[in-house]
Amino acid sequence: MKVLVPVKRVIDYNVKVRVKADGSGVDLANVKMSMNPFDEIAVEQAIRMKEAGQVEEIVAVSIGVKQAQETLRTALAMGADRAILVIAADDVHQDIEPLTVAKILKAVVEEEQPGLVLCGKQAIDNDMNATGQMLSALLGWSQATFASKVEIVGDKARVTREVDGGLQTIEVNMPTVISVDLRLNEPRYASLPNIMKAKKKPMDEKTAADYGVDTALHLEVISTREPEARAAGEMVADVDALVAKLKEKGVV
Repeated sequence: MKVLVPVKRVIDYNVKVRVKADGSGVDLANVKMSMNPFDEIAVEQAIRMKEAGQVEEIVAVSIGVKQAQETLRTALAMGADRAILVIAADDVHQDIEPLTVAKILKAVVEEEQPGLVLCGKQAIDNDMNATGQMLSALLGWSQATFASKVEIVGDKARVTREVDGGLQTIEVNMPTVISVDLRLNEPRYASLPNIMKAKKKPMDEKTAADYGVDTALHLEVISTREPEARAAGEMVADVDALVAKLKEKGVV
């Protein structure tokens, strides 16, 4: 079975995000970028499935700017076999909308014919949590979201999902689209030898036009601003004083 793993280039999760002075968006100048953490988990899961003999080939794909090839090299160093870079924007500040990404991924899936698409549940830059679901609908495939455990059982995938009330286990028919959650696994670090080997692994470069997909934006960002600073707390002498203070502020 072949597995397709979409990965996205985002601001590193350790970096404090800065908003541009004019409020037009997030400042990406001289900012460290890395693979979306949820996508790292998806890559790790694909590698573990390959190590277990359930997968023959892992194909990583990224849609965005040319600089995303660095993200793909990380996926290759972790253990992916080859990569596909689809250039859909020239400006690093332009975020490709989920439906556009899903349409491109649909074309890639039809070309590659994987038995499984493993993706992160959401990207930490826009938190849309929509691409996997849209891809499933466009392909007419089954889907399982927020996966904290994945097992392949014959022609079905058994997935444990994290839901509000706890855990839910479902079975879906293959091929399927699975979006993964934080507690599925702990991604490995790429070793230096594997980083060197990744430079020789194949990476195809294509454009959105090659797949006949229009990347025109349909959403407009009106403004971006920092969250309001948290107000300082107040010390109270005892529980009675606390209740009185809460009543005063209309909380209780």
